Amino acid sequence: MRKIALIATAISLLASCGEYQKVLKSTDPAFKFIKAVEYYDAEQYNKAYPLFDELMSAYRGTTRAQDVYKYYAQTLYGQKDFILAGYHFKRFSQTFPKNDFAEEASYRAAYCFYLEAPVSSLDPAYTFKAMDEMQLFINTHEGSPYIPEANGFIDELRERLEKKAFDIAKGYHHRQLFSSAVTSLNVMLSEFPDSPYREEALMLRLESAFKLAENSVKDKEAQRFKEAETAYLEFMDAYPETTFLNQANSCYSKIQAFLQKES
Repeated sequence: MRKIALIATAISLLASCGEYQKVLKSTDPAFKFIKAVEYYDAEQYNKAYPLFDELMSAYRGTTRAQDVYKYYAQTLYGQKDFILAGYHFKRFSQTFPKNDFAEEASYRAAYCFYLEAPVSSLDPAYTFKAMDEMQLFINTHEGSPYIPEANGFIDELRERLEKKAFDIAKGYHHRQLFSSAVTSLNVMLSEFPDSPYREEALMLRLESAFKLAENSVKDKEAQRFKEAETAYLEFMDAYPETTFLNQANSCYSKIQAFLQKES
């Protein structure tokens, strides 16, 4: 029975391949369009794509061109080629701004960039691009039902950038690159003033500033201990009841010991 089933499956596949070859070889664009849509609806994007790709030229300048282009972009999306899909969704919305699909195409262009945006530990170039595209959509489509979702994606992408900035700064601290840690933490705290990592970031900045001062050459010690003192005061002003109180006070007592000795 199993052998019969395998034979039946093979025959079915051969028939299917034969049918698809007939579609590919057909010189009738209308027939190809109907079959391409059938393949698309069946999520057979690998079969639909070559047909829509060919039909893009066949129907250029005709009333069907918009339908073909819409399916073409969506087929790329179905194949998870988000970079090309995003490009064509955006081009569709710009070329056919009055088409019923134009607004959705514009949003899906931005969404494709979102799908390409990496996790926080990787290169953030596409994260910035996705945020820009989402914001552009919001600015140019007032009242669109997609705006709440677009705002949500911007918030999520911003959180990824925030975590990346914090992780980089924390990495410098752990590798005892204290000058780089202080600089990175200052940038992170400036760019993300309401960060949920703010308390820990301020503590890391204090520790890094103190360690940088402690390991400084003689002519830079005084300035750097004063900077460490400022880091402590800013930290305690922001979080007077911090969970890092013992660590902060330990640094501060050593900072004061140096400053009092120098006064």
